[in-house]
Amino acid sequence: MFKTARPRSSLHSAFRITELIYHATVRDLRQGHGNAVIALALNILTAVIMVMAFYLMFTVLGIRGAKLRGDFLLFMMSGIFMYLTHIKALSAVLKAEGPASPMMQHAPMNTVISITAGAIGALYIQVLSMTVILFVYHVSFNPIEIYQPIAAFGMLLLAWFTGVAAGLVLLSIKPWFPTFVSIFSTIYQRANMIASGKMFVVNTLPPFMVKMFDWNPLFHIIDQARGFVFINYFPHKTSLDYPIYVGIALLMVGLMGEFYTRQFASSSWNARR
Repeated sequence: MFKTARPRSSLHSAFRITELIYHATVRDLRQGHGNAVIALALNILTAVIMVMAFYLMFTVLGIRGAKLRGDFLLFMMSGIFMYLTHIKALSAVLKAEGPASPMMQHAPMNTVISITAGAIGALYIQVLSMTVILFVYHVSFNPIEIYQPIAAFGMLLLAWFTGVAAGLVLLSIKPWFPTFVSIFSTIYQRANMIASGKMFVVNTLPPFMVKMFDWNPLFHIIDQARGFVFINYFPHKTSLDYPIYVGIALLMVGLMGEFYTRQFASSSWNARR
């Protein structure tokens, strides 16, 4: 009854961790809604409403012609999918259970598994939602053609990675400054509605506007993604290296911060959230 199970080899340990991450991911997904189909439908509805809102806005303003040549809705979806993946990954990591959570009392559960499960769960639901939306649009409305689909999907993974890294930094300081983290994360998500550049063709922006958004890795990711989605668009004002370096830097800072914060775990933290 009190015997501790120890892995027999490194391979066995890897399989145990993978299995634990899988079950933690399923648990994390189930927390959103007990019915997996409804949870997926709600996420799809969020993306569809956002696409339709921007579509109507640009139609009413009469600026659709200012966009790059190609499918206008695909232009909108390419930005919105990146934005939602980034924001959902950040939120999932930020909501991951910390060292003071009751779940951490069950070995071999730890914060790394909790964070990984939240991140993978967010990626899974976003990729599935994107696939369903694109399939329905392709079959029912207008056939779509993506110039470099593998590279475009790589940009989606990069948006997810930078969201995870930013969320990890916020998670590491959350126990120390819970109010600040809550306010900052809300402001960051709202600001990215504009600062992500999902509504703009970056090549057509004047230099002063590019400088306003150039700090944001998601701004670079969305513009680079459109270069892979559309055959006649070539990003000139953004960089592919910048979001990669920023994501790695934030990940390292977040891991160090999480490790340091874990040393001061206290059950009173949960009362401060």
